Amino acid sequence: MLGKRDPRIHVDLAHLRGLKGRARAISFRPHQPSHSILNGQHASKIKGRGLNFEELRHYAIGDDVRTIDWKVTARTGAPYVRVYTEERDRPVMLVVDQRMSMYFGSALNMKSVTAAEAAALAAFRVRDKGDRVGGIIFDDHGWQEVRPQSSARSLNRFLDRLAEANCSLNANAPLVDSTPLSKPLSAAARIVKSGALVIVFSDFDGWDEETEKSLRTIAQHNELILFSVLDPTSEQLPPHLDIVVSDGTLQAQVNIGDETVRRKLADFSTGRLASLLRFSAKYAVPVVPLTTAQETLPQLLRLLGGQVAGGGAKR
Repeated sequence: MLGKRDPRIHVDLAHLRGLKGRARAISFRPHQPSHSILNGQHASKIKGRGLNFEELRHYAIGDDVRTIDWKVTARTGAPYVRVYTEERDRPVMLVVDQRMSMYFGSALNMKSVTAAEAAALAAFRVRDKGDRVGGIIFDDHGWQEVRPQSSARSLNRFLDRLAEANCSLNANAPLVDSTPLSKPLSAAARIVKSGALVIVFSDFDGWDEETEKSLRTIAQHNELILFSVLDPTSEQLPPHLDIVVSDGTLQAQVNIGDETVRRKLADFSTGRLASLLRFSAKYAVPVVPLTTAQETLPQLLRLLGGQVAGGGAKR
């Protein structure tokens, strides 16, 4: 009999499905709470759903004067307002990184686990609001596409493939050339075209000019949010520590206490983040930081607005 998986290292389908009831307080919409990371300078870029015109009716006390149709009012001699209903069924693409660079964690979770949980919570919230959910899950061998649909079957297919990719991560896996970050992003741009919300969950390892080009293409005609999954070691390396790192075939001991080694590792990590933040500032694309050192749901609620019900996510 197989032992129970440690949800800090791998998350199976049952674990992801178990997050369903905990996603309702999360919001990706434009009117964010004042403490939300999407509020302020980026709020105008997160447009949320559009509005569909439904009917004209007589103005009533309390109606927003901005909804008055002045042409009809002038023609009829009586004030009329335009009534809109919230657009439903918007396509949402969740792009989730499950490459070996994500199979690392020095505190609570692997980066791959934090990304998978955040994507699953987003998927449930999207489906609950009536939008179409789909996604791209990519690993070192390629990617799998789930076209945005409004059916529960599509959501289950996305979660199933996400869990499969996460559980396939293995420190003993043979060394292969990693999937370039730009490739699944280009695939996402090809699928959504325009008018969609695209959310990327990644450590953005392998950021290059092609990555930026792909993200720019998406942001040109869609809403885009980038969730940067970080581990505490990317912010502060322990001063006196020898670690053993492995690519699945070879292993080596790294002396973190060596100043040259520490500087090179820090430059590598901060350089990737700097590229991401430059892109964010240039194109007004929100970057939401997630850390592996904390539970995923409380972070999302704190960053996007909401409260943790019942003390937070349970494992």
